[in-house]
Amino acid sequence: MELLCNAPAHASVPDRYVFPPEKRAALQLDGVDGPDDGVTLPVVDLHRAALSSDDGLRRRVAAEIVRAGKEFGFFQACDVLSLLELPSSDEIRVLVVNHGVGEDVVRGFRDAAAEFFVMPAEEKLPYCSDDQSKPFRLASSTSYDKSETRYWRDYLKLQCHPVSDELVRHWPAEPTSFRPRLAEFSEAAHELAQTLLSLVAEGLGLSAGFFAGDLSGGETQMNVNYYPPCPDPSLTLGLLPHCDRHLLTVLSQGDVAGLQARYNGRWLLVRPVPGAFVINFGHQMEIVTNGALASVEHRAITNSAVARMSVATLIMPKMECRIGPAPEMLDEVTNPAKFREFVFSEFMEAYDTAAASREDVLESFRIHRD
Repeated sequence: MELLCNAPAHASVPDRYVFPPEKRAALQLDGVDGPDDGVTLPVVDLHRAALSSDDGLRRRVAAEIVRAGKEFGFFQACDVLSLLELPSSDEIRVLVVNHGVGEDVVRGFRDAAAEFFVMPAEEKLPYCSDDQSKPFRLASSTSYDKSETRYWRDYLKLQCHPVSDELVRHWPAEPTSFRPRLAEFSEAAHELAQTLLSLVAEGLGLSAGFFAGDLSGGETQMNVNYYPPCPDPSLTLGLLPHCDRHLLTVLSQGDVAGLQARYNGRWLLVRPVPGAFVINFGHQMEIVTNGALASVEHRAITNSAVARMSVATLIMPKMECRIGPAPEMLDEVTNPAKFREFVFSEFMEAYDTAAASREDVLESFRIHRD
């Protein structure tokens, strides 16, 4: 298997990584007409809401999260309030402060994962696989785009929660810190996700436990994305434009910029905030809320200076979970159901068939009315 992390630094972008001009990030950014207006974004104190016995305070915080989700489809969760910076005209930044995941937990796993990617090729070889059924594997580019052009990305794809001895045995023993650091990070990220889902439910007027059970009880997965320095970022992409197929994503993107989200027809950069998590909603959230909280298209671009690594924790429904718009979100006259019911395994198949295309996959489940 060809891995970028195994190769010496490239002096130029190999042809197999060069995209047609119409798919390149630079052209799409330069081709947008008109200036991008600045926006004022909310700051949400998650720790204050989670610990408070004041129901009114918790409801206000939940409402702030939902407002941010309706406007942007994602937000950032930071550990301390002092990290707040207002966005410039080409950035999106919505902050949830005091998320409760310690910096030592985040940094510990990020350091272990970075060490894994730079290990000698022969030590990583046993984990290389395109078999998507494996609970831990190392691969390159993406499995969704079937074209011959490759994305400038290596990645780990793994099951990370619930943590069990059987699951941990599939994780690499080297570096020695990998298993304990991953287990610690996975537990913390999963707990953060459940807190957020509870607040989202309350903010929508649903019961706090609405997303518990089958809707968020599938095997939690993780993508650890590694983007080595690219000699000419204008020619390639790190990851294709897509929306996430699951319910909720908790992303640690580190200190290097590269995540872009589509907002009002523009690709806007999500600037890294030290210690922050980027939170975004997946297709299942859009369907369950009948479009109130939309899944937002996003992609990854590369840079020529330093390697970038992101860690995405993916909250999944169970495969047999029946999914459809929540009755509480519907009104037969003003807001009828936009999507039909389905089993999550059916959606997974449709997502693969649609090659992660937002409109193509949602079209399979939309209800069309005359």
